[in-house]
Amino acid sequence: MKLATILAGKGSHVVTIAPSANIRELLSLLAEHKVGALVVSTDGRSISGIVSERDVVRAFSNSDNPYDDSVSSIMTSEVFVAPPEAHVDELMEIMTSRRVRHIPVTDETGGLLGIVSIGDIVKSRLGELESEKEALLGYITNGG
Repeated sequence: MKLATILAGKGSHVVTIAPSANIRELLSLLAEHKVGALVVSTDGRSISGIVSERDVVRAFSNSDNPYDDSVSSIMTSEVFVAPPEAHVDELMEIMTSRRVRHIPVTDETGGLLGIVSIGDIVKSRLGELESEKEALLGYITNGG
């Protein structure tokens, strides 16, 4: 399955936050949208970085009161992105080896098209496996 298929099912809306926003605003958006990461962007299309719950935990472990610190001070600047044509199997490998849980999907110009999480990847893979199982069961029960 390709990322474009996942995005077609889940939608392409991506919650973004400005690099200048503070961690208090970040926490509010994470809770409001029930997501684990936000793309850091000045315009909602370009990607400056990504910031996740893990980044927030690190910020709190390194400071007594990081609420007013900027998102840019804790974000990951080197963001791995993938095109909509990328296959789920590729992303599972990348997410595992790089220990990332969210990957923005971009067009050929680097413009933000959507985001996929490890949960989206697992859900799609489970769907594929269920379809394969049903096909095999049908083949066995119907004699090929």
